[in-house]
Amino acid sequence: MAGRHILVLNTGSSSIKYELVDVAGRDRPAKGLVERIGEERGRLVHRHGGAPPYVVERPFPDHGEGLAAMMAAFAKAGPALDPVAVGHRVVHGGARFDRAVLVDDEVIAAIEELAPLAPLHNAVNLAGIRVARAAFPSVPQVAVFDTAFQLSLPPEAYTYAVPREWRERLGVRRFGFHGTSCAYVSRRAAAFLGRDPAELKLIVLHLGNGASATAVECGRSIDTSMGLTPLEGLVMGTRSGDVDPALPGYLSRVDGLDAESAEDALGHAGGLLALAGSGDMREVRARAADGDEEARLALAVYTRRIRKYVGAYYALLGRLDAIVFTGGVGENDPLTRAEALNGLDRLGITLDPARNHAAAHGERAVSPGGAEVAVLVIPTDEEWEIARQAHALINGEQP
Repeated sequence: MAGRHILVLNTGSSSIKYELVDVAGRDRPAKGLVERIGEERGRLVHRHGGAPPYVVERPFPDHGEGLAAMMAAFAKAGPALDPVAVGHRVVHGGARFDRAVLVDDEVIAAIEELAPLAPLHNAVNLAGIRVARAAFPSVPQVAVFDTAFQLSLPPEAYTYAVPREWRERLGVRRFGFHGTSCAYVSRRAAAFLGRDPAELKLIVLHLGNGASATAVECGRSIDTSMGLTPLEGLVMGTRSGDVDPALPGYLSRVDGLDAESAEDALGHAGGLLALAGSGDMREVRARAADGDEEARLALAVYTRRIRKYVGAYYALLGRLDAIVFTGGVGENDPLTRAEALNGLDRLGITLDPARNHAAAHGERAVSPGGAEVAVLVIPTDEEWEIARQAHALINGEQP
């Protein structure tokens, strides 16, 4: 096993999700999660092959302790940990990073400078990088950016109609996110259809706690719903998505709410949580089925917003080969898929009810055979995509 594997680290504010991946051999021998870092009751769950999970429950004061616990789990429960590279998910790469890069001091400084654009993410992503560099000083570290796939947006898509100084001095523009997921599912969708990615026009709907729509033309993003931050666009679990930009100013005038509090509420107390009392789609669906009118309204708002973006992106693309659902909701909720695409038959977008509601998993079509626009469900795999890009980079290939 030595000398083949990429260790993928996805570092969150209180967690480290990790996986060991052999891209060439398509082998994934181990993965795990260190959670509740910084809390009184931390937990590590490590899985290796078919063996029972190796579980450790104790405090992990910081990410350094969490990574040390991960390494101890490999030593205790296997396999031997000898990665050829460590691949890191980094949320925001700004306008600078349009592909994966080898991490050095200059890259770390750049990620740090971009932290104001993703204050909840870049700082903890950097913590994972620093800890991993200390733990594996001779192993290449690779940063894979969520924004990179979206940097192919044309100027008319990424430019906001705001004062020039904001755009030029402060870098205000649309960036977009979920790029790692979009890159993976776009490529898998092409393989599923037996087509060349360079000839396809797709709409990727990544629907999870965070949600986005991306128009993909010939393997490149040409528009996406998230913007300067992940708050813009679709309704999400706890994020409002699109609102009138004057809303924070209005709230300040009538209620004295400061900008930071308004931004926090829109990001953490908005979306399905604000409309239905829960950010979990499964719970909202259950409440709606029990007759809860607020939950029903929440679902109507949620799916209408998706349908509006699908129509807009169809117009931008000119024609459409496929719509791809991914993410926890997109992959597992047939009602959301049906409601989001309801009424689009005249655009050639239809679902096969039996296929859509079948208890199936994995890559599949949920549209009728021979449909003008294929509707696909492609489970995302960001860990694999991070490993693939890291593997390509350290082997001198295009990520």
